[in-house]
Amino acid sequence: MIIYNVTTKVTPAIQAAWLQWMKEEHIPEIIATGCFTAATIAQLLEVDDSDGSTYTVQYMAESKALYNVYIEMFATAMRNKVFEKWGDQFIAFRSLMQVIH
Repeated sequence: MIIYNVTTKVTPAIQAAWLQWMKEEHIPEIIATGCFTAATIAQLLEVDDSDGSTYTVQYMAESKALYNVYIEMFATAMRNKVFEKWGDQFIAFRSLMQVIH
């Protein structure tokens, strides 16, 4: 199992709308690519939230090959949609993990 993790800090001005959009539109659209089987969204706790809350979304892929398909065929368009909608009101970084137990 591969976990594609996207950690995002959002400004307080967009927090509620961003979270709703993630749950109702963005995450379902990524799952609909067929590259991931599930996704979990979580809020980081015990961090400085003075300039915005931080969330992680973990997308589960059955294989590295499916993750690679997502990166090659869908990632650029998905990232562009995020920037078109939210501009510079967030920062994000991505990491890739393999479940070993």
